[in-house]
Amino acid sequence: MTSTPPPARHPATAPHGSASRHSAPSSRLDPEIAARLKRSADGLVPAIAQQYDTGEVLMLGWMDDEALHRTLTTGRCTYWSRSRREYWVKGDTSGHFQWVKSVALDCDADTVLVKVDQVGAACHTGARTCFDEDVLLKDGAGSGTAAPGQ
Repeated sequence: MTSTPPPARHPATAPHGSASRHSAPSSRLDPEIAARLKRSADGLVPAIAQQYDTGEVLMLGWMDDEALHRTLTTGRCTYWSRSRREYWVKGDTSGHFQWVKSVALDCDADTVLVKVDQVGAACHTGARTCFDEDVLLKDGAGSGTAAPGQ
């Protein structure tokens, strides 16, 4: 795993006792990109990892400005772990790497899409994706509604 920024930059609690607040360290992210990002109250943006050649949605992680900078410059996905309160590079401990092919912002600049070449499982459970195990609806069956235009 990658080292944690100085603790003073990541307080354990936010104002009013909220436990999940993330205070981003100063970042080397291009200021023009940083200015466009719309972050959560925790200073994070969701980052969707998608297999570049099949379109398979692999996982969702969280990035602050520094994690996005590292992802853009190293060719490997770096995320902010909300539970461990530290950066992690996908694959450093599991060997299940995400090699970055492209990075894009959505139209509102509040979500990052990272197209990757996934090596091994994307999910910490060992599943190929984080969306394999708990399918709530498959192929629209049982929705009780007609598709648009029908």
